[in-house]
Amino acid sequence: MATGPSRADSAMPPPPDSRARGRLLLSMGALLLGLFLAALDQTIVATALPTIVGDLGGLDHLSWVVTSYLLAVTAGTPLWGKLGDTHGRKRLFQLAIVIFLVGSALCGLARNMPELIAFRFLQGLGGGGLIVLSMAIVGDLVPPRERGRYQGLFGAVFGTTSVFGPLLGGLFVDHLGWRWVFYINLPFGALALAVVAAVLHIPTGDRRHVIDYAGTALIASFAAGLVLIASLGGTSWPWLSWQTAGLAVLSVGCLLAFLAVERRAEEPVFPLGLFRVRTFVLCGAISFVIGFAMFGAMTYLPTFIQVVHGVSPTLSGVRLLPMVLGILLSSTLSGQLISRTGRWKVFPVVGTAVTAVGLVLLHTLDEHSGVLVMSLWFAVFGLGLGLVLQVMILAVQNAVEYRDLGVATSGVTFARSVGAAFGVAALGAVFNHRLGDELTSTLRGVDLPPGVDRERLLHDPERVGALPAAAREGVLGSYAEAITSVFLYAAPLLLVAHALAWALREDPLRGGVLAHDMGESVPPSPVERSSRAECARALSTLSSRAGRRDLYAGIATAAGTDLRPAGCWLLLRVRRYGSAEPGLLAERGDIPLDVLLDAARELEERGLAAREGLPLVATEAGRELAERLAAAREAALAELLGDWWGPERPRDLAELVRELSAELGGSRTEWPRAH
Repeated sequence: MATGPSRADSAMPPPPDSRARGRLLLSMGALLLGLFLAALDQTIVATALPTIVGDLGGLDHLSWVVTSYLLAVTAGTPLWGKLGDTHGRKRLFQLAIVIFLVGSALCGLARNMPELIAFRFLQGLGGGGLIVLSMAIVGDLVPPRERGRYQGLFGAVFGTTSVFGPLLGGLFVDHLGWRWVFYINLPFGALALAVVAAVLHIPTGDRRHVIDYAGTALIASFAAGLVLIASLGGTSWPWLSWQTAGLAVLSVGCLLAFLAVERRAEEPVFPLGLFRVRTFVLCGAISFVIGFAMFGAMTYLPTFIQVVHGVSPTLSGVRLLPMVLGILLSSTLSGQLISRTGRWKVFPVVGTAVTAVGLVLLHTLDEHSGVLVMSLWFAVFGLGLGLVLQVMILAVQNAVEYRDLGVATSGVTFARSVGAAFGVAALGAVFNHRLGDELTSTLRGVDLPPGVDRERLLHDPERVGALPAAAREGVLGSYAEAITSVFLYAAPLLLVAHALAWALREDPLRGGVLAHDMGESVPPSPVERSSRAECARALSTLSSRAGRRDLYAGIATAAGTDLRPAGCWLLLRVRRYGSAEPGLLAERGDIPLDVLLDAARELEERGLAAREGLPLVATEAGRELAERLAAAREAALAELLGDWWGPERPRDLAELVRELSAELGGSRTEWPRAH
């Protein structure tokens, strides 16, 4: 007897109509555009910096154009995530766009370096909201089974910005002027704002968070204090001055107050229990160093290429491609190898060593280095970074309890972001100090043309072109020596990270942490992630890969049937929607009609399904088998979670597995292609 869908089936959403699908695509486009703009501004400025400094002056403040943006993104991240949950992510996302656009417009109008630095901080506050909220809104728009695919697009956006940021920055500087590096955000940001207002409809959420304002402010103040000490100590302030000592005491006080506040906070920014997890502490320290080295190099390499080698901003972006491509290549290959072998410790051990070698090789560059040599050394440095970047996230997720999964993931990316801001500031101080010493030595006894002196050369690299040939050669050598010293000073930190990598304990990997996330192999984004959302992303990605013949053959065995994989899939499809029509399924996708008809015939011959006209519906025996298959599908999914799926598993994790299993069973992503 043919029956209608069960209560479980009726709870499943019907396939989206074309209008809803269109709204979803427009919403995703707006989110991706917002994320693209925010991520782009982490890298697009690098190739424009020498020109900006030439126009506004203040070479000694060059690093702060990058640092202020990174610091604002890092400091605002925890608040954006919690406020979005409390007040509605759509409203907060619109506010983030407005702040970002106002900051961008003001950056384009800046008249001096202090103004630009202040406006970059404002822009970074909005950019942090765009990064956090765009990824969080994906969870509001699509079911768990779709999140892996869409979040893969967001990871690809980060990868794209790391490649095209320096190129676009150079193009704008060469053809439109450096202010267009910021103005270009305005039309695209306005478009994203209009689309979000018109088509984005998401629930406000009914969970009220207790926001840890004090903890957020204290950890941000501590990070800012470190960055200020690194930037101003030894340059604007002597290391033993009262200003440096006072700032150090204030920073330590913020850290101690943070520790005290976190012990009492209902929802702490960082649960202090995490710091008793050895792997978390080690990975946080290694990530700090990697962020330090990565952004320190990415900030000063364009200056080296443009000033020392006289290359245009556009071409300097092209010459940086070997480094970026090295990052993407090694991170992708390491992810594939980890998925196949389950071994991961070798990658941070080798990666930190290769990165240290890369920094030493970058130190050997000078004004006479050829393009091929520079490209090779850039590639070595990038390959080393890529081997470490994503593995730190994987190692931490593998080491912590489920309840700490989200905050531990955020903690590592937070450490990497603080390292990036600290690294740019600290290496900027090294560069300024070394350049002053080198110019003093080089220009001793040299007659300079009117209007050019040591102080002008120290603040404006474009003045180098006004020097006589003999003096210009020496000054270019001074710039080369000062910039490449930056890389040598960073190398010992990589050796410390290498030693820490050896101390990591290689525990067997949980299946749920094997999902490769391109978002972790590109410039850092300290995105706050919940444990449930992190599991949903990983499981949906892994399940979409596993949805083939072997998966359904295993489900059939577990359910105690010899039904072929295609038949199992079709029966779960019928369970999900109440009926299935093979002809329509074949028309709407890449599923072969003859295979579907064979599967339908098998179900009918075994008395598991019957026809009601053209559609196929389950019989009583079919419904019983479908329930066993669904239970086996759920068990297969739960196996990926390893020891997170224990007797004391949290309720939300059990709900996630049930929800995801119900949505995946019989879905097109799991069609068993091999027969």
